[in-house]
Amino acid sequence: MSRTSDIRRRWWIIMAMVVAIAVGGVTYLGLRDGTTARQYAAAARGAQVMPFDLERTTHRFTKNRTGGEQTVVADDPSDTEQIRLIRQHLAKENAKFSRGDFSAPETIHGSRRAGLAELAAGYRRVTTEYADTASGGHITYTADDPALVTALHGWFDAQVSDHGGHAESGG
Repeated sequence: MSRTSDIRRRWWIIMAMVVAIAVGGVTYLGLRDGTTARQYAAAARGAQVMPFDLERTTHRFTKNRTGGEQTVVADDPSDTEQIRLIRQHLAKENAKFSRGDFSAPETIHGSRRAGLAELAAGYRRVTTEYADTASGGHITYTADDPALVTALHGWFDAQVSDHGGHAESGG
């Protein structure tokens, strides 16, 4: 092997090591706060679907015996812009859900997330109702069918998991 070939080979090895260390470092820094790659991806897709800022709002999913409630609030109750955007989005999504259109959650969470297929198929048997709250809004989901209640609960759990620090379970 010539000296030039040996230098090139060593240079490529060093560059490969630098890239590996850089990628590993970025991955470590990005995930050390406990956020998973799936949560980062959901947040990125969510930014395309939800007009409000995930860093300035919180999703809460509260289960009950007939379904549950999805609430989104501005972390700062005086943040009127985020409150307006939350209300606009949830009212629009409520109207879409009542027609069986779950395209926004599918975009964010994927079409195979727990409960989503069942909800899309049984949407006529799920009542949704939107209401403003002091610092955002909420959608109440009600179903008489135990399978749809289970689907709603699974869907809520999947969203809490995917939204990570931007969401919490209300019960």
